Amino acid sequence: QVQLVESGGGLVQPGGSLRLSCAASGFTFRNYAMRWYRQTPGKERELVAHIGSGGSIPQYADSVKGRFTISRNNTKNTVYLQMNRLKLDDTAVYYCNAPYAYPDYWGQGTQVTVSS
Repeated sequence: QVQLVESGGGLVQPGGSLRLSCAASGFTFRNYAMRWYRQTPGKERELVAHIGSGGSIPQYADSVKGRFTISRNNTKNTVYLQMNRLKLDDTAVYYCNAPYAYPDYWGQGTQVTVSS
């Protein structure tokens, strides 16, 4: 069955960096676009970044453009989110998703806390 396992979150100071990973299984990863979302308590899940199946055409929310980079390794069935110059507002649980394969499936997420 499909699995998406996020990792790499943690506590970081403003201005710091983190790299999130999402290991996918249960579907043909290389054929599908992938996305990163984030959610804070009481708010809807927010789309952060999108990458095409071959790694092309990455797209970003305006709030992270220029600071975050999405990438993927189709031999490892893994999608990444490099987060630089982190801000307090980036604090959230981050999730990956396969929007055109299993749009309703969500992993457990990984907590990112930006705090001084």
